Amino acid sequence: MSRFQTLTPSRLDRDAFVAAFADIYEHSPWVAARTFEQGDKARFDDIDALQAQMAEVLLAASPAEQLALINAHPDLAGKAAVRGELTAASTAEQAGAGIHACSEDEFARFTALNQAYKAKFGFPFIMAVKGSDRHAILAAFEERIHHTPEQEFARALAEINKIALFRLQAL
Repeated sequence: MSRFQTLTPSRLDRDAFVAAFADIYEHSPWVAARTFEQGDKARFDDIDALQAQMAEVLLAASPAEQLALINAHPDLAGKAAVRGELTAASTAEQAGAGIHACSEDEFARFTALNQAYKAKFGFPFIMAVKGSDRHAILAAFEERIHHTPEQEFARALAEINKIALFRLQAL
């Protein structure tokens, strides 16, 4: 059982819970709100159990809600990163993967792949980049661009759930 270091979620009221976990799922506090309302509060203090409950909320959401959450994610090495407009979590995740250290050629590849991926799928490429590097991310990009829209939609949700676990583990 893995416990949080900075808070005890089971002791939080709804507003405090939502505030604490609002950006675990990128700009989507509704995931935290529904988890609080539908979840087993006795299991909130265990990171893996809370993440599983949050993942269930995401997977039970409507396709439109899921797509909105996918679209709330920034492009990897995209304009928002260059302009410093990412959330603190996204900034740290991308920096940890070395994306901030891209060469001009790598940045151009990221830009081209981001554009091609969005044109094909209608949403940004999502990958939990913790523990990865920019070379592995570019390779995944180039592989996954050949998938079907259904495969990539499901993959995006799975990657978002991985990102959420990493973010919960940091608390």
